[in-house]
Amino acid sequence: MSKPSPRRDPLTFTEVFDLPVAVDLRTAARALGICPHTAYRLIHRGVFPCPVLRVGGRFRIPTTPLMRILGIEERPVYAVDLEAGMDIEPDGGTS
Repeated sequence: MSKPSPRRDPLTFTEVFDLPVAVDLRTAARALGICPHTAYRLIHRGVFPCPVLRVGGRFRIPTTPLMRILGIEERPVYAVDLEAGMDIEPDGGTS
């Protein structure tokens, strides 16, 4: 009998901003709050919520569309700035 994998909590807002340009399927699933098995099923059904790249034998998910699905707008903001208390204005500016 196989041992169940440990449950991983979804990514935090700060962790999402620290993601590279593309992530593996497990990381994308974690960001979406779903298990990797569900992510694989969605891909094979053609209904994964963002673009999926097949690189060799692996799936890669571009971070920008993933963030858009999560409702995070594209802005040149860094996690360290957010943690330091930088305010983001609704018109796209920062202060």
